[in-house]
Amino acid sequence: MQENTKKFEVFLNSGLDIYMERIPVFILVILYFVSTEVACNGYIHINNNVQSERRALIDFKSGLTDPNNRLSSWKGNNYCYWHGIGCENGTGFVVSINLRNPYPIENEYGNQSYMNLSGVISPSLIKLKYLKYLDLSFNSFKAIPIPQFFGSMKNLIYLNLSHCGFIGEIPSNLGNLSNLQYLDFSSKYTYHNDFGYSSDFFIKNIEWMTSLVSLKHLSANNVNLSMIGSQWIEVLNKLPMLIELHLDNCNLFRLIPSPSFVNFTSLSVIVISSNGFNSTFPEWLLNVSSLVSIDMRWNFLHGRIPLGLGELPNLLHLDLSWNYLEGNISQLLRKSWKKIEFLNLRKNDLHGSFPSSIGNFCNLQYLDLSYNNLNVSLPDIINGTETCNSKSPLPNLRELDLFRNQLMGKLPNWLGELKNLRRLDLSDNKLEGPIPTSLCTLQRMESLYLGGNELNGSLPNCIGQLSQLKVLNFYSNQLSGTLSEQHFLKLSNLESLELDNFRLNVSSNWVPLFKLRSLYMHSCHIGPAFSAWLQSQKNLQYLFLSNASISSSIPNWFWNTFVNLHSLDLSYNQLQGSIPSSIGNFCNLQYLDLSNNNLNGSLPEIIYGTETCNSKSHLPNLEELCLSDNQLMRKLPNWLGELKNLWRLKLDSNKLESMGNLYTLQHMESLEVLDLSDNQLQGSIPNLIGNLSKLYILNLQNNQLSGTLTEQHFWKLSNLEYLYIDSNSFRLDVSSNWTPPFQLNFLSMGSCHIGPAFPAWLQSQKDLQYLDLSNASISSSIPNWFWNISSNLQYLILSHNQLQGQLPNSNIGEFLPNLYFLSLSGNGITGTIPDSIGHLTFLKVIDFSSNNLIGSIPSTINNCSILNVLDLGNNNLSGMIPKSLDQLQLLKSLHLNHNKLLGELPSSLRNLTGLDVLDLSYNNLSGQIPTWIGTAFPNLVILNLRSNMFSGRLPSLLSNLSSLHVLDLA
Repeated sequence: MQENTKKFEVFLNSGLDIYMERIPVFILVILYFVSTEVACNGYIHINNNVQSERRALIDFKSGLTDPNNRLSSWKGNNYCYWHGIGCENGTGFVVSINLRNPYPIENEYGNQSYMNLSGVISPSLIKLKYLKYLDLSFNSFKAIPIPQFFGSMKNLIYLNLSHCGFIGEIPSNLGNLSNLQYLDFSSKYTYHNDFGYSSDFFIKNIEWMTSLVSLKHLSANNVNLSMIGSQWIEVLNKLPMLIELHLDNCNLFRLIPSPSFVNFTSLSVIVISSNGFNSTFPEWLLNVSSLVSIDMRWNFLHGRIPLGLGELPNLLHLDLSWNYLEGNISQLLRKSWKKIEFLNLRKNDLHGSFPSSIGNFCNLQYLDLSYNNLNVSLPDIINGTETCNSKSPLPNLRELDLFRNQLMGKLPNWLGELKNLRRLDLSDNKLEGPIPTSLCTLQRMESLYLGGNELNGSLPNCIGQLSQLKVLNFYSNQLSGTLSEQHFLKLSNLESLELDNFRLNVSSNWVPLFKLRSLYMHSCHIGPAFSAWLQSQKNLQYLFLSNASISSSIPNWFWNTFVNLHSLDLSYNQLQGSIPSSIGNFCNLQYLDLSNNNLNGSLPEIIYGTETCNSKSHLPNLEELCLSDNQLMRKLPNWLGELKNLWRLKLDSNKLESMGNLYTLQHMESLEVLDLSDNQLQGSIPNLIGNLSKLYILNLQNNQLSGTLTEQHFWKLSNLEYLYIDSNSFRLDVSSNWTPPFQLNFLSMGSCHIGPAFPAWLQSQKDLQYLDLSNASISSSIPNWFWNISSNLQYLILSHNQLQGQLPNSNIGEFLPNLYFLSLSGNGITGTIPDSIGHLTFLKVIDFSSNNLIGSIPSTINNCSILNVLDLGNNNLSGMIPKSLDQLQLLKSLHLNHNKLLGELPSSLRNLTGLDVLDLSYNNLSGQIPTWIGTAFPNLVILNLRSNMFSGRLPSLLSNLSSLHVLDLA
């Protein structure tokens, strides 16, 4: 017994493991010596002191709640054999208690909560005078603070209280534990605030830690340290034996302070990730030569990555991912990096070329440079292989991730020499050329991602030799050709396949070796029928066969085979037939898209599956249902209202006629998107639709719906941003002082009866980008407040009402600076067109046609330099056509017909070379029809000069208008 105890003490005194991935090994070794072997040798003499130890343990147990009877062995006198107890040989004194939850991470069976100890921690533990090791981690002492008496257990060497659910302030008297070498009070309970994730488990003052002079390992992950300011670095700098420091997600924020002098002579591991530091990289760390691992991911670090990092002699692990650091990757990787094994610089602002000298990184196992700005070709050759014993480049590299950069050129052959490579991700770059057959030599490859590039040619069939491959992704390239059985010959481990634009040519009785979980074959030619080999893929969870040239009906075996599906996309095919009731068997289905097909018939009245799903509701996990652009008919079935988790429902562009029992919709508490547009729906909308409090988009346009919409229809729709109910026959009936609960971005109520007064509730809609109130029976004037309604407004359509009054003389360009489309046609607006129209410089369409406007066309309109359409027809405008219109170089359509314009056509109009339509009919224009019309407008389709006062001969050059479809000179 004494020999084993000495082993425990020698191990602790020698220092903790310096590499953080090996910490679990350290814990297991302690458990082995202290908790198992120490308790299993020899007879324990029971004396009065030992009886006291037993009573202390019994008292401790009596305060605990133990639902799984983990402490069932705690009975009898020989407590050294009790579960989790370790004793000193010969004396029987308890030296270790290890009651760590054996299921530290919640699994699918919920074992963590089932195995949790909870309750009260008895102060009887103080009586265990020789206790050196205490581990209560991953239990549930929720809503209680760490007991104060822990600070009196002065012989403790190891204390692990992590993930126990403690709250409140961590007691400062833990500073009395001067022998403590390992301290972990990390928390798993966090909440989200404006700065990130925070915790109600906190330290107010960290000074007490300076007394922990023996401390080698400190973990305080997820503990709220926001109140300690910048003093944390000075305090920890006074711990001369500190080897590992873990402060992940501690709300430290601000700058990373510099100590007055660097005393971290033993520090090997520092983890200060997810703190929101807004700082440059702390260069004082370059003076800590003992560093083995640095983890500063998920902060706001900025500035240059210091080149000196590459000269740290012991550095194995560096993670600076998800920051804003800058640097030239070629310069950075030319440094020594003698021992580096793990290098993660993901999601920064690195630029430059991938250096050929990286071949001398003999120990490198993991390299992630994804989400950066590397913008040149990969090197043709890798140098430095002579420094590695294997004489091959990067002999230990297992993962290489260069995802989402701007890499160009071809894939180099040296990639095929990375013999230990398990994962290669070069997706979302600009790589081109064929896929080299050298990749087929990577026999240990498990994940190959080359999607989102410009690769061309065919897929080499030797890919089928990569027997360890689990993920194959060539999606979104310019690859094409035929895939045969040879391409999949040995891919027995394949779980995910992502391809597009190939033609699949396999025998009708082919049964692949793989059992896929994910299959994405968008725009691959698979049809016309469903491939029989799919029946063997019963493990599929994600199946995407959109635009796959399938024109058959969905076979019966399909609905019975893929019961494990989470996502199914068969959109953009020519699927026939109807949707069966057996769709209810898809218990796990979250996403279903059958849009843009030829499915017909009605949706099933009832669906089956509540028995197989162990649920009282249909399709209990369905979140998105898209059946748009089919031939579905008749009514909406009641079971739609039972889809409790559905947030997106799209049934637009079908032939649905009846809303059915829409009262069931009120139960769809998760619904955010409801699109029933472009059907043949009739009847009214129940006001219970106003209960859908999460609704974000409501689209009912282009139906035959009618009835009155009241405030009740909208009363809980506070999240609504998109409302489309145009092209129906609704009548809006709300009070004059109604303020809607929503703030809309898009509002389309064309053909709804809103008037006669202009709707005052619009004053509250300050975020509008699109507004269509056309044909809405409004017969009042446009109020002055309206022109200041929303500075975000881009589309404004008030056409075909009976609007009265004049356009404002004020600078509407100041109030509507982003207006893109302006239509006031078909009203009774009087007065002149204000000069301020020229301040709407983003306008592409102006339609003031069919009003009672008078006066001349303002010359300021030429400031609308990106205008495509100008329609001022059917008014009473007079004067001459402004010469300045020639500055509208992007104009496609000019309508000045049915006015009282006079004078000759200004020759400057010949500069409008992009015109498709020119209609100047029914005016008082005079002079000759200019000859330049025949040469100035090569794309002109309609030319209408009817009913003017032109004279002279018709110019022969009109015959040059080869695109002309309509010519009217009467």
